[in-house]
Amino acid sequence: MKKRIALFASGKGSNAQAIIDYLTDSEQLEVALIATNNKNAGVLEIAQAAHIPALIFSREEFTNESFFMEQLKEVDYIVLAGFLWLIPAYLIKHFPDKIINIHPALLPKYGGRGMYGMKVHQTVCENKEAETGITIHFVNEHYDEGGIVLQEKVAVSADDTPEVIAQKVHMLEHYFYPRCIEKLWNN
Repeated sequence: MKKRIALFASGKGSNAQAIIDYLTDSEQLEVALIATNNKNAGVLEIAQAAHIPALIFSREEFTNESFFMEQLKEVDYIVLAGFLWLIPAYLIKHFPDKIINIHPALLPKYGGRGMYGMKVHQTVCENKEAETGITIHFVNEHYDEGGIVLQEKVAVSADDTPEVIAQKVHMLEHYFYPRCIEKLWNN
């Protein structure tokens, strides 16, 4: 029986798409649910096209343990793919070392509350970093502070704009995140 993954996303869902595509032929893992806090998220179109059930939830529903755990009763792992809310303690307790996140920087640099997406890339650019990358980490009760599973780097040149940096980082995300999930949980 395949292990079931819930993908949490708040936006377009490009990482969710990469994960779904990569795991399509997996004999061990499947994306069983797309969960979002944004009724207009592009990831909902991805869910529909891939025939994956979707869950749209409010903050009140997300903080309601009995309601939310009922939605996840058949889920083995949670993958955050551009999900912007802090994960409640009850979810971390119910899924110990079974929730991972991807961050578009080399943590501990440029992590924490409010540091996501283009904000990270702009800060990397402003600080004239020579490299940036991705960090895949376990989720704990703090933004971007869980144990690191994988980091991958990419060079940043002096003339790179935040948009160019974002493209480089997305390439790393789309390649490494699905493979990391498979390696971590394919048993």
